[in-house]
Amino acid sequence: MQMRKLGQQGLEVSALGLGCMGMSDFYGSRDEAESVATINRALDLGVTFLDTADMYGVGANEELIGRVVRTRREWVVVATKFGNVRGPDGSFRGVNGHPDYVRQACDASLKRLGLDVIDLYYQHRVDPGVPIEDTVGAMSELVAAGKVRYLGLSEAAPETIRRAHAVHPISALQTEYSLWSRDVEAEILPTVRALGIGFVPYSPLGRGFLTGQFTKPEDLAEGDSRRMHPRFQGAAFAKNLDLVAAIKEMAAAKRCTPAQLALAWVLAQGDDVVPIPGTKRRSYLEDNLGALEIVLDADALARIDAVLPPGSAEGMRYPAVSMATVDQ
Repeated sequence: MQMRKLGQQGLEVSALGLGCMGMSDFYGSRDEAESVATINRALDLGVTFLDTADMYGVGANEELIGRVVRTRREWVVVATKFGNVRGPDGSFRGVNGHPDYVRQACDASLKRLGLDVIDLYYQHRVDPGVPIEDTVGAMSELVAAGKVRYLGLSEAAPETIRRAHAVHPISALQTEYSLWSRDVEAEILPTVRALGIGFVPYSPLGRGFLTGQFTKPEDLAEGDSRRMHPRFQGAAFAKNLDLVAAIKEMAAAKRCTPAQLALAWVLAQGDDVVPIPGTKRRSYLEDNLGALEIVLDADALARIDAVLPPGSAEGMRYPAVSMATVDQ
């Protein structure tokens, strides 16, 4: 397994991580046995970086990961997040970055995970009502207390990242990035690189769209949250299929799958980039890991950029209410 460094504080992880959200929430039905098998298979194949959050399944995803990781703890890097608050019924109750909540959320995550320390602890969304210095200050106290090893942010704006990093070194920024979500290239990536912060793209396969598995909105199961995303609806869905057709054509020329091409492109953006494609099935996991064998030279990258430049995708990447919480 190829390894990559995140930040300058000593954090090293596999070049591809595993996003575990869909195992417990948002993307249709659950299959706990297959999810456990998928996590174990990822670890067997050298994946060391598992991504979760306290909001996924209202804590259930952390519990799931904890049951597996506790038996194989020595070399697994567990990343989790706080800040998006949900009620017991799953209802969203806003974003909380208050110091007392930070400490409370960390203790709750440690209990669910069954671990003594969280390897990488992200603020899931920035709370605009709390100075980032106060939130990161509380996170820094968790590092001093030995409850957290490294700190991260998610979907934070450049100035917020700079202010946070001045309080305590930030090792990783997690933000959506893929062939159809390239906004970070304008300001976010230059900012984290100037500060020596690693970059962790989530949804590097466009929430599965770029794999080519969806041909119509009805392919998404009832209750799948992607049905509410603008890019998966109506005319936008149809237009975005053109992007997938282009990816399929280029993948065929490289003798790889569309998912492998899309992931190989993200991996090629720099050694400080560690994508975390999510899946709850072993077959998709193994296909994703095949991206590590795909080499895209300068000519191939130029062709991809020409076909899929920034702004190619039709529609916002989240519904409006969720877009209001990103880039804060």
